[in-house]
Amino acid sequence: MVEHCIGPLGIGSLVVKPIRHVVHVADLQDGEVAEMGPLLRLAARAVTALTETDQVYVCLWSHAERKPGHVHFVVQPVSRDDMSRFDAHGPALQVAMFAAEEEPALSEVEAFSLGAASWFSAHSANQP
Repeated sequence: MVEHCIGPLGIGSLVVKPIRHVVHVADLQDGEVAEMGPLLRLAARAVTALTETDQVYVCLWSHAERKPGHVHFVVQPVSRDDMSRFDAHGPALQVAMFAAEEEPALSEVEAFSLGAASWFSAHSANQP
């Protein structure tokens, strides 16, 4: 499943996650593993195509209130502007973005999501 990330990581940040509740990557079933790799690649391609990004980060997030919650892979576009504005990169950039608490406008998230849905529809059939 792919959803737009809710929170301050910016427009175009997607969450790729299994539909089934899974707490640990080691608990993914073979079929889920076989689907996740190509889906992560497809999500990274979508983010690259639809945003002005210099790099796409892919990170595993799972904790909720310091307890493993549900496996989520965050696919995040990162631009030079992001790195300059927050004077950070890598995990420090994500920490700075969370600290700033600047969530994108719902209308921008909705517009991106519609474009992403169209992009996925056009490109997912052609994936190996």
